[in-house]
Formats: sequence, structure tokens, C-alpha cells
Amino acid sequence: MVLATVGSGVYQLFLYLHIATAIVGFGGVVLNGVYAAQARKRPGREGLAIVEANTFVSTQVAEYAIYAVFVFGLITAIIGKPVIKFSQGWLSGAMGLYIVGIAISHAVMIPGSKKMVALLTKLSEGGSPGQGGPPPEVAEVEATGKRLALFGMILNVLLAVILFLMVVKPGGGT
Repeated sequence: MVLATVGSGVYQLFLYLHIATAIVGFGGVVLNGVYAAQARKRPGREGLAIVEANTFVSTQVAEYAIYAVFVFGLITAIIGKPVIKFSQGWLSGAMGLYIVGIAISHAVMIPGSKKMVALLTKLSEGGSPGQGGPPPEVAEVEATGKRLALFGMILNVLLAVILFLMVVKPGGGT
């Protein structure tokens, strides 16, 4: 007895959960660059507040939704057999790029965001004494910001490619 197939209520439920968590998760992080630009315009405590709020949304809310995207997508694909197959290029490609994105997030984005909050906190408290110039944290904030911007852009491109694969499904699928 088959409990769920493509088009069934169970399939539609998991497809809905897959899409809803994608909206919440990726929607929560795709505008990180906008928040960073706003924080740069507001030095001190105001900029720090923007970074802290964005970090909370990105790490404590969106991160878990992004993990759920994969779980619900996997369940949807399993229910979708035989129409949906893991051997289809669009599905295996999207899954592979998702894993690359998660690796970048854990290797660069999450630690970089934490570092940025710590640096901005230190700066808002007066920073380390400089040798007649700005505190050393200023240069570190700039370098960390550039690194986060670069890898954030890479993640946005990965997301655009994954979305293309999921919608167009080159090579077949439902």
C-alpha cells in the first residue's frame, strides 16, 4: 500500500513545508548585505544594534529554517518516486550546491558574523588603544566585512542557481 505519491496530500504538505522554510530561511539571509551597508552608515552602538539584530535573525531563526529546507525537500523527493529520482541532474545538482552553501556558511559566514559582532562591540566600548591612529579593530572590521560580502555574494549566486534548478528542472521531473 502506497501512502503518498506525487500530487497526494502528504506530498503537497511536504512540498509546502519545503517552500515555506525556503522563504523564511533564505529570505532571512539574502539581504544581509543591505543590513551590513546600513550598519556601516551608523558607527558605534547604532551600527552594532543593526549587526546584532541581523545576526540573531540570520543565525537563530533563518539557520534552522535553511536546514529544514533540505529535510523537507528530501522527504518530498522520496515521496515523489518514481517521478522524482535522485539521479536527475537538477535534484542532485541542487543538493550538491546546497551542501556547498552550508559548508561556506559554517566555514566563513557564521564565524565571520560572530567576529564582526565582537569587533563592533569592542569598538563601541572605545576599542583598543591605537598608536596615534584608529584602533586596530577598525581595519579588522573592514577586512572581515569584505570577506563576508564576498562569500555572501557567492551564497546568493548559489541560491539563484539552486532556485533555477528547482523551478526549471533541466533533464526532467515534476
